[in-house]
Amino acid sequence: MQVQSIPLGSVTIGPESWRDGTVRSIRRAERLVRQTRAGRSGSCSRPRSCSADAGFTPKRTDDTAEITQDKITEEECKGSRDSICKNKMSRPQTTGAMLSLNGTQRTPVAPFPPSSLREQCAGASVAMASEYMRRVREVEGQLRRQAGRVTQEGIKLERERGHLERMLRSLRADLTVNRRSSEGRTRRPSTAEMERDGADYLLACERRRLAELKQDLEGALRNTLTQLQALGQSSRQLLNCASERARVLELLPHSGSAGGHGTAAHTFTKTDPVSPFTPECKQVLESSSLMVNQSQQLRENIRQMLTSAITRQKDAHRTVNDGLVKKIAETISLQQNLTLTSAATRQAMFRKQREINCIRHSHDRAQGPEYRGDILAREKLNRPLVQVYHRHPGTQLPEAAQLIQGSAVLRRCLMSSEGEVLRLQRACLHLLDNLHGKRAAAQVDAAVVRMRRQQVDKRAMPIFLQQGACRSQLPLSCVQ
Repeated sequence: MQVQSIPLGSVTIGPESWRDGTVRSIRRAERLVRQTRAGRSGSCSRPRSCSADAGFTPKRTDDTAEITQDKITEEECKGSRDSICKNKMSRPQTTGAMLSLNGTQRTPVAPFPPSSLREQCAGASVAMASEYMRRVREVEGQLRRQAGRVTQEGIKLERERGHLERMLRSLRADLTVNRRSSEGRTRRPSTAEMERDGADYLLACERRRLAELKQDLEGALRNTLTQLQALGQSSRQLLNCASERARVLELLPHSGSAGGHGTAAHTFTKTDPVSPFTPECKQVLESSSLMVNQSQQLRENIRQMLTSAITRQKDAHRTVNDGLVKKIAETISLQQNLTLTSAATRQAMFRKQREINCIRHSHDRAQGPEYRGDILAREKLNRPLVQVYHRHPGTQLPEAAQLIQGSAVLRRCLMSSEGEVLRLQRACLHLLDNLHGKRAAAQVDAAVVRMRRQQVDKRAMPIFLQQGACRSQLPLSCVQ
């Protein structure tokens, strides 16, 4: 039911103050009624009759303002009434109405909850929770994908750690072989063969190089273990953050999991402690990315170190083996020379012995027989021919003096030859001793080389690392 103004007569009987007060009360009530209807249906009620304004002639300023406001409101109410009639609305709006201010902005006037407020609030809550869960699912997926990358990087780094340990075992075996090689070369029999030579120097260089490689690889292994612990801690932090984010995802279907391959990765930039992407998640993601980059760089360094270590290890081993083989060749060459020299010495000794026998036989013949009765008549100095020859003065035969001188010369030659034979015997014994020492030294060095070739396991490192080390030794043209 609409409130309508009753037109008043044009003739006034009562006082103006009494009438103006009544008119103000009526207009105030009508204005309140219009505001109430505007709050219900978004339009004002039936406008006041214009004749009501014509019968009044207020004289105060506030009454004039009220009349002007009533006119404006009446025009708006006419327009709104016409629009309502045209739209033929069968039921007024139950939401809060909006009034126009200055023709540009509408403000709610006396709103009240609709009958579907409960459903609207529930729908808004479901939409808000769904949107939040979807964003949280994206964050959880990003965390779990990053955790997967960290795990894969940890597996790759663990493989490199295995390669490092195998390389360290190979270096320890090489150090043991080096120590056994040095100890084996100390079993050379001769004192002269115990002097330090080039092979000992090569063994010392190999031991020093292997010790340096072992120290470097042990440092790399410590860094690898530290990096593995950091990767494990980063993976646990990522999974903990993902589990904490997944606490609100129990009601979502697993088919739409963010860990799926079809879900596009979303990059979150803004962080908020109460948003799906918290500062803790950002910090964990950034730290894990840094750990992955450090691990990749460490793997590259380890691969380079392994390749370089294999190359240096093979070079040192080959250098020592070549040096020992060269030393064996030199020893065998000296051994052959010693054999030839000792044979020549023995030949000279036998020849000198035959010469001594001849000299001794000549000396014995010059001395004559030991028994006087064995002297022949022609050998006696008082034989008749000599006695007759001595009858004249100054006729002395030199036979006796020549025999004495010849015996003395033969005696001196005999002593000299015996001395030479003794020296030849000592030289031959020295040559034989040296020959035995050289032969034993060559056998010891050959046993060391054989032991080194048997003890070194060529399969200690993966084939691709050995191939990479061999390829790095070849010139560029050969590789191409």
